[in-house]
Amino acid sequence: MHKTNTADQAQESHFAAVRQHSVDLCAPLAADDFSMQPIADVSPPKWHLAHTSWFFETFLLKARPDYREFDPRYEVLFNSYYNGVGRPFPREQRGTLSRPTTETVYRYREHVDAAIAARLGRGELDESLLTLGCHHEQQHQELLLTDMKYILGQNPLRPAYCDDIVVTEDRPEPTPDMRWLDVSGGIVEIGTKPDSGFCFDNETPRHRVWLDDFRIGDRLITNGEFLAFIDADGYRRSELWLSEGWAAVQAGRFGTPPSPLYWHREEEGWFEYQLTGDAPLDLDAPVSHVSHFEADAYARWRNVRLPTETEWEIAAERNALESPRTPLRPTAARRQAGERAGMQQTTGSLWQWTASAYLPYPGYRPLPGTVGEYNGKFMNGQMVLRGASVATPPGHDRLTYRNFFYSADRWQFTGIRLASDARGTARSDVG
Repeated sequence: MHKTNTADQAQESHFAAVRQHSVDLCAPLAADDFSMQPIADVSPPKWHLAHTSWFFETFLLKARPDYREFDPRYEVLFNSYYNGVGRPFPREQRGTLSRPTTETVYRYREHVDAAIAARLGRGELDESLLTLGCHHEQQHQELLLTDMKYILGQNPLRPAYCDDIVVTEDRPEPTPDMRWLDVSGGIVEIGTKPDSGFCFDNETPRHRVWLDDFRIGDRLITNGEFLAFIDADGYRRSELWLSEGWAAVQAGRFGTPPSPLYWHREEEGWFEYQLTGDAPLDLDAPVSHVSHFEADAYARWRNVRLPTETEWEIAAERNALESPRTPLRPTAARRQAGERAGMQQTTGSLWQWTASAYLPYPGYRPLPGTVGEYNGKFMNGQMVLRGASVATPPGHDRLTYRNFFYSADRWQFTGIRLASDARGTARSDVG
């Protein structure tokens, strides 16, 4: 007989908390929100709730001979990209699934949760896969917020995700001038250290890299600084842009007039859609929702560049980079969807584009089996981002965490930090 110990109880508690977190994040949504998919990159909230359950069912429960599936057809409907499991339902068609209903998806979650809890209490589950499943769901919690912001932000009404949230900010106003921090190079080590707790396989192995001396900005670029780039015709100067990025500008993919995602210009000036609704553009806030192309063009305009991921990690490890986090504090009506869900709003923390392509570290090995498709097969054509964001769950802001997106993507909470060679000269006339 399996005896429940403190470690088992902690794992049960963590699993239950992670699963409840997803439900809490969806509490402010209206019924009509759950099936929306305005673009292929954005998945409906209902799909996120189902897919995270599918992950636990597929990789932990189906291995148990006594487990009975909730609906065998879900194997196809809610498979994201695991070819080893079978042919996934097309990503761009997720928004066409009016059935199963949201109510049924919640019952599916309850079915999976009960099955996991029963077997976890008897020690019948692979603990490493259970841990991976929890971190996988936390990634989808971040996507739930980014996707909901896009769903609501593209609506001409620009409704708030949660309209009774009180944001307490502690950043100075106006934002002080950016300072350059000198960081010495040499032979350095990056990647997750052995025995440092959970990490994804793409954060390993820890390895040595040669690093030249460099400089890095002590804070992120602000809306006001990026507005200066726009006012200087930055979107009209081809010499600032990578070829594919300039083609995107020419195709109108950055809006009319071109600007970061969620900015819009009215007679009164610039506005920005946020999770709390539309608001006048805060010039002192970090610019967010920019593509790698836009971040790179801005850096070129400043006569500098974006940091490499090695530079970012070493600077962060040496405590050179700030990481302020301010809680997003809901009022009592939204306490369940906010404080218990662990939602956070940050004044300087965004995923930060680097100049590094998303490639395997020397000696990288994906996880064995079908779960090995989790990261490794995407190491092509994408760029690494470092840091964390307003939507990042606790524990996912590790200094070694490697986020990755395509260069044109900007619905994620992405920002800009600058870097340069040790003796680089940057533009300072941006105000």
